Amino acid sequence: MKITDLKCAIIGQNPTVRITTDAGICGYGQAESAKPYLKPHVLFYKQYLVGEDPTNVERVMLRIRRMASFKPWGSAVSAIEMALWDIAGKAAGVPVYKLLGGKVRDSVLVYNGGVRFPMKGHTPEDYAENMALMKASPEKFAIIKQAIGFHSGMAGKVPDFFYGEVVGGAPHGNRGLLTERGLKHVIACVEAMKSVLGDEVGLALDCGPGWTVPDTIRLAKALEPYNILWLEDTVNGDYNPYVLADVYRDITLSTSVPIHTGEQIYLRQNFRELIEKQAVNIVGPDPEDVGGLAELKWIAEYADLHGILMAPHGVFDGLIGLAGLVHAAAVMPQNYIAFEYPLGKPDWWYEIVEGLPNPIVQDSRITVWDRPGLGVELIPDKAEKYLRDEDRDFFDG
Repeated sequence: MKITDLKCAIIGQNPTVRITTDAGICGYGQAESAKPYLKPHVLFYKQYLVGEDPTNVERVMLRIRRMASFKPWGSAVSAIEMALWDIAGKAAGVPVYKLLGGKVRDSVLVYNGGVRFPMKGHTPEDYAENMALMKASPEKFAIIKQAIGFHSGMAGKVPDFFYGEVVGGAPHGNRGLLTERGLKHVIACVEAMKSVLGDEVGLALDCGPGWTVPDTIRLAKALEPYNILWLEDTVNGDYNPYVLADVYRDITLSTSVPIHTGEQIYLRQNFRELIEKQAVNIVGPDPEDVGGLAELKWIAEYADLHGILMAPHGVFDGLIGLAGLVHAAAVMPQNYIAFEYPLGKPDWWYEIVEGLPNPIVQDSRITVWDRPGLGVELIPDKAEKYLRDEDRDFFDG
């Protein structure tokens, strides 16, 4: 079997990859909806793929993996890797999890991710009201992650929140030392959320980036009585193309609250210091940024050897990315906690994909399905009307 073409279409906002072969089998991969500009990055790699055997996934990846980096190039490589596994599974007549070593669990735990309710404001009362809505969502999430601090609108909406000038525009651009009032405000909002969730639902906090080390330590120590599941991306994360393992280690050693990072990191090599130095308690790579599904599993296993937990990112990964996350989570060792549940956006994505369970999430879990490949397919007759004019040939070949 040989690869005959690599295509990429922006469907909704998700860059969607389709790899075709001379055996009539095609595979799909996807990148985050936050990257609708990614198409040229994906198509750059076509010259290195055509003519290769897609079932030799690692051999094909070796041709392109080194020619990438932190976002966005690593995102393009990741989407291609996902599509290769889809082809390999279809060719072998088995689900992707079988090719990744076989499943450890029959269902995978997820947390809210894309399931959100608009915040009315940034007061403790607003956070408590929002948690009541989240707790009542039909998915019955066992874990809810909520944005606070510099990952929320607090910097611009809470008076005298930090010693710094408020920066607008690019996402998560604020950084600086919190005022005493600002720190107390964050703590009060967390207390309000815990008053609603109690010990029935776990609370994780998406914090930054933007926190200083002293503020992160002060926050973590103040929250120790509340059994917070993790503090995510405090000093670093998201769009930062560096890791800061030594900085995270200082924070992690100072508190009993688990510290989490990793969604922006590309490849196992860039997780090495975080893991070997035990700089964090939890890593959270995104399969659509880290290099793909096998890379995600490799990092989970290496983290497990060092007593570090795994909670993958995935909020923007779309429905094909959701399928990839299910297969990857099914094969991870027992350090796996849960992955961040992505939604199909716009809602018509659910009309153009077949193979997902209905409902997808029950009691915070997704049952692992057994169809070949990723087990989900785009429906050309229904998807074509959402293609841009430049992508009208996406389903050809």
